[in-house]
Amino acid sequence: MAGPYCTMMLADLGAEVIKVEAPGAGDESRSWGPPFVSGESAYFMSVNRNKKSLALDLRSPEGRGVLHRLVEDADVFVENFRPGTAARLGAGYATMKRLNPRLVYCSISAFGQTGPRRGMPGYDIIALALSGMMSITGEEGRPPVRMGVPVSDIGAGMFAAFAIAASLLKRLKTGRGEYIDVSLLEGQLSWLTHQAGSYFATGEVPKRTGSAHPSIAPYQAFKASDLYFIVAVGNDAQWQAFCAALSLPGLLTDPRFATNSQRVRNRELLEVDLMGIFSKGTASHWVGLLNEAGVASALISSLDEALSDPQVAARRMVLEIDHPKAGRIKQLGSPYRLSGSRFSIRLAPPLLGQHTDDLLRGLGYSAKARASLRAAGIVA
Repeated sequence: MAGPYCTMMLADLGAEVIKVEAPGAGDESRSWGPPFVSGESAYFMSVNRNKKSLALDLRSPEGRGVLHRLVEDADVFVENFRPGTAARLGAGYATMKRLNPRLVYCSISAFGQTGPRRGMPGYDIIALALSGMMSITGEEGRPPVRMGVPVSDIGAGMFAAFAIAASLLKRLKTGRGEYIDVSLLEGQLSWLTHQAGSYFATGEVPKRTGSAHPSIAPYQAFKASDLYFIVAVGNDAQWQAFCAALSLPGLLTDPRFATNSQRVRNRELLEVDLMGIFSKGTASHWVGLLNEAGVASALISSLDEALSDPQVAARRMVLEIDHPKAGRIKQLGSPYRLSGSRFSIRLAPPLLGQHTDDLLRGLGYSAKARASLRAAGIVA
């Protein structure tokens, strides 16, 4: 997910992205499922739009030659292998830099290109485990859980895209490319932010607090008479508005809850009081009451509810496109808006090798040469 997410971000912003895949199987996520749509993996299609697919065997000298010709005119090269793999395939940074000194080369791996874990296998869940992120996620006394999506993969992809954009801007001044080393583990460590800051300040290891915030209260899920919903009281002024909206003068004047710091210290007592109050009405009732008072509150949407929300529709976050095999499919839109352009899906997630012939033609390979490469299994 990390490399594909990174390159999808760049593609969505207008980059021409060529996805190099092995003939036959291609990106291994093409086989991840179910679900499949007309044989195409929904997982693969979720992060590979706006890209062209080149099916190329990098184990052969001829295949490497094709890749090297592509790199000579490229701005960016992204690889998502275990350290050392790209070099063994003739695609390491030293080789690519000789071909194109202006190239921005980005390696994304589980642990980075140096250090004692450099060569170890790793996936999203491994980074979550080793970073400490799983130790602060979920409820105390319950088994460890991962997030609902591979956040260490996605985070690393985002960090990589950010660094690539910065390196391209730097190249405008220096004329030189740069090597970027991004790891899943360090991405998750950087996301520890206030949790790490708390540990640095106190030496105390943070605990799992479920939906509750370790430094703000009340800021969590509560059970109403029917459903769970979210209350997020971000400051003392909102606490006053919260108590006024719910007609709770006793809580407002209680010295144990007078400030956020005191509410955090007495969190368990406050939770008991609020659970008793919220159990007497529906979630929709409480959410409406609090929002009207300017206090952040929300129902907890299921995925289908979230994707059909009027705000999501107004922001065009669910789009439809035509896929050459899967037919009409839905895709998530762009999470940012640029005043100078409107986001569009220019290319559907590609079939394996869908653009091989066009790309080879663009590199100057004749019809005979293309046929020869295809017959030898070097391209597909």
